[in-house]
Amino acid sequence: MVLTEDPDFPRYVHPPGRELVQAAVLVPVVNQHAGPTLLFTRRTSHLHDHAGQISFPGGRVDAADADRVATALREAQEETGLNPARVEIVGRLPDYDIQTGFRVTPVVGWVEPPVELHPDPFEVAEVFEAPLAFFLDPANHQRHSREVNGLTRYYFAMPYGERYIWGATAGMLHILYRILTGGP
Repeated sequence: MVLTEDPDFPRYVHPPGRELVQAAVLVPVVNQHAGPTLLFTRRTSHLHDHAGQISFPGGRVDAADADRVATALREAQEETGLNPARVEIVGRLPDYDIQTGFRVTPVVGWVEPPVELHPDPFEVAEVFEAPLAFFLDPANHQRHSREVNGLTRYYFAMPYGERYIWGATAGMLHILYRILTGGP
């Protein structure tokens, strides 16, 4: 399904001629008994890109990766220890451009428990799950803007308890919400 842009909420668009870093993330939907959850990571505070932020496992495309699915699965395994054999790929969300120069392909995967995780302590401070139903409730979607270098930047935030999910991750969650519910 291709989504149209929300005219009231413009997304970031890179300037013409900017060379983008290609990346992919896995959007892991875990089939828990109480209902599907999403698996997230909180990045360690010393990382150069997106330090301390909550994200889906993922990263830069390597030359050896066959495609974006391979990138997402490789990165998820490297960061969390998630065995790619436990993941059934169900689709992709539209590419998501980030102000820091990344073009991210979100790859949605269905994960059947049991799941044994071994987070990489250099990259990942925490791995946690949150109910998919929380992100499918539009009341949990906040729209924000801020001024950066004289330009207005727009972003989503979806605070979950004491965890602040915002920016690209929340934007991808909003797109997933729109696809799954047909919502605005």
